[in-house]
Amino acid sequence: MNPTALSLSVLLLLIILIGLAYTGRQILRERRRTRTLEALLDNADRLESDLKECRQRLNQAHAVMSLSPTTPSANENEARQAVDSGLRSLLQHRLWIRDHAETATQKQLDEAVDALKQARRQMEPQLAALGRAQRDLDQAVRDRIERDKLQ
Repeated sequence: MNPTALSLSVLLLLIILIGLAYTGRQILRERRRTRTLEALLDNADRLESDLKECRQRLNQAHAVMSLSPTTPSANENEARQAVDSGLRSLLQHRLWIRDHAETATQKQLDEAVDALKQARRQMEPQLAALGRAQRDLDQAVRDRIERDKLQ
């Protein structure tokens, strides 16, 4: 094989390898973006579920503790407002996802995922405390019912 043909073959091989590397990089980038979008939507769903669970637990607790279940207490209104505020914030995230997910940079998507994860991490201790309080309240009600039966 003459040197010119060999040089052209090497150059062609090099161009093919560069093209394959570029295509592979694009595929990996697109997969990462897809995984990030899935994580973003999944974390939004989880946060919504956490907020709704919190609302349900608060409603149960206030119903048991309330002297008049149809009249919300000041604390109950404050708790409902906090949950509603969280749900409104989540709606803003979902609207951002709808409007900007296609054009957002990977960094913006990563930051959005991190923000939702952080919100869930901040809620976890509150949900756990609410769960413990609900169990304690349920036990106190059962104890009271038992005492009333004995009287």
